[in-house]
Amino acid sequence: MRVLVAYASKHGGTLGLAEWLTDALRESGFEVTLSPARDVHEIADYEAVVVGGSLYVFRWHADARRFVKRHREALSAKRVWLFSSGPLDESARETEIAPVRFVRKAMTEIGARGHRTFGGRLLPGTSSALPVGDWRDRAEVEAWASEIANELAEVVHQG
Repeated sequence: MRVLVAYASKHGGTLGLAEWLTDALRESGFEVTLSPARDVHEIADYEAVVVGGSLYVFRWHADARRFVKRHREALSAKRVWLFSSGPLDESARETEIAPVRFVRKAMTEIGARGHRTFGGRLLPGTSSALPVGDWRDRAEVEAWASEIANELAEVVHQG
């Protein structure tokens, strides 16, 4: 089964999450393509799609929003999961964070199977107004990838 992981990242933190997700899905035996969301022009060759976007002031990255809008019809016929990256604190580890408004609406419109918000990362020199650090949790990302892989494996076994 072919899976696309498309991401929108401003400073590379969301890219890192997408890479971890891609690695975990590949280890589960899926053929996975990792690509910036802005560079994906066609999704017909994929049976499943995972789209991730960084969060800024409670908005999903514009490239992720455009990807979903551009492929809305095709996504509604596929198995789709969405993820967000952004809280610059421990909140994403401590509780499940609801998706932002655009993501909630998109999930309904395309029939997404799930969403997860992961902690973000901000490197020194990126912003003087925000806390610097890395709140991403690789084990959490890999556990979510395992949930996705298990659901996809059921589809493969059903034929």
